[in-house]
Amino acid sequence: MTGFWENQYVQMAGYYSVATICIIICLAVFELVTSYRNWEEIKKGNMAVAMATGGKIFGIANVFRHSILHNDSVLTMAGWGIFGFILLLAGYFMFEFLTPSFNVDKEIERDNRAVGFISFVISAGLSYMIGAALL
Repeated sequence: MTGFWENQYVQMAGYYSVATICIIICLAVFELVTSYRNWEEIKKGNMAVAMATGGKIFGIANVFRHSILHNDSVLTMAGWGIFGFILLLAGYFMFEFLTPSFNVDKEIERDNRAVGFISFVISAGLSYMIGAALL
């Protein structure tokens, strides 16, 4: 008989719980670095913010998905997932930096859906590259 901590259901619950908490914390960090309030704008019906936030959620979850697949302990998974999130956050800042002709946050806050969609795609795309590079 295997020990309690080796039970696959207990391990799954551990990965799920820790990854979910990390995703919530990462979303809170994104909330702090954007000039708009994500959930207030979504409540108002701002589709650009919804797309950008959805991309962030997808991106963070995808990074943690790859981290879970490549690590055999919850602590190591969380560490690599957080490192992947930091890279995703750096990508967000690069997107803002590489578009000097307009302010990404202000355009998303104004419900510019084209910018919101590109933000979604950048978050999703970067998460695949980060996930492939995770150990």
